[in-house]
Amino acid sequence: MGIFTRFSDIVNSNINAILDKAEDPEKIVRLMIQEMEDTLVEVRSAAARSIADKKDLNRKLGLFERDEREWDAKAELALRKGREDLAKAALVEKSRASSAAELIRSDYAAIDDGLTKLNEDISRLETKLLDAKARQKSLLARHQTANSRLAARKKIHDYKIDDAMIRFEQYTQRIDDVEGRIEAYDLGLPKDLHHEFAGLEAEDSIARDLANLKKRLSAEKATESDNTNEAK
Repeated sequence: MGIFTRFSDIVNSNINAILDKAEDPEKIVRLMIQEMEDTLVEVRSAAARSIADKKDLNRKLGLFERDEREWDAKAELALRKGREDLAKAALVEKSRASSAAELIRSDYAAIDDGLTKLNEDISRLETKLLDAKARQKSLLARHQTANSRLAARKKIHDYKIDDAMIRFEQYTQRIDDVEGRIEAYDLGLPKDLHHEFAGLEAEDSIARDLANLKKRLSAEKATESDNTNEAK
């Protein structure tokens, strides 16, 4: 037995509620889609039969309506010719044709009403089917993402990775130790030529800045002295 047992179960179903209660939502969605597609084929077949029945009834109705007109014309002809008996007989046949035509009109209206409802149900079912297919894609994407995350978590918690990280840290410490020993050998060694010339250049720059500062201070003192003598 499928997820749905009747057509009304499908068009009136709440897909979210069904998935919330399902132990395996992905499997349930697949079954839903299969059930809906099968039902959609059946409903469309029923609609096609109804359309064919309408055409057949319409053809028969045309025949009975033609009989009505013909018997009416014959009754009028018989009455004009003074054959009232034939006129009555023709009217009886016309009445039978009229009754048959009325029954066909009633059946036609019932089929037409049923076909309208079938079209509405097909539209609702197609909407449900699109929703179910969208859910299927979403669930599949979530399932794949969850599996990827699970695989990543397993690797993160794998002791092999922890061991590798420990070995990496140990290797890094060994490199630090070697670099430290190299720097230790450089301590106390005389500076190279680049350092020597850089020092001389720095001394010259400082000497120039000092001389400029002395000149500026001497000029300021001379200016102050002149201002003081003028004030006296």
